[in-house]
Amino acid sequence: PVFAGMKGSAIENFSCVIYNIFLMNCTWQAGRHAPADTQYFLYWQNSRDEEEMECELYIKDENFRNMGCVFQNVSIGTEKAYFLVNGSSKDSLIQFYDEYIDLYKIEKLMPPSNITVNCDEIKNDCIIQWQRPQISHSNKDKCFKYGINIKYK
Repeated sequence: PVFAGMKGSAIENFSCVIYNIFLMNCTWQAGRHAPADTQYFLYWQNSRDEEEMECELYIKDENFRNMGCVFQNVSIGTEKAYFLVNGSSKDSLIQFYDEYIDLYKIEKLMPPSNITVNCDEIKNDCIIQWQRPQISHSNKDKCFKYGINIKYK
């Protein structure tokens, strides 16, 4: 495909992470050959049924250039989400960047909650219990594996 815009002006290193159950952060870097006055705009679509929305809360660098976005109340669906970052400059046309992302693959899990340890010195054993971390996209327990690291003091 032929992309309108100056070669090397599209953003680079686009990445997103979901954390704290419903927050999402996306960041990028300016294109290597983008003019200094280039401003970038992020649009996204969580599923085909929803309309495309522009970022509401941009992360800006020291030159007030948009370099990321913070999303609130993100819900993870079964479809890939669509992201598009385009740019504008007085000097030249800026290439756009787009990507489809499975949101569940970029979720950073919370730690397990309500951890309790009960030790019985006579039986010489301990029972450790916890609740699985809250996640935004599913209530299934079967996907979780846990590792316990016990240090004796």
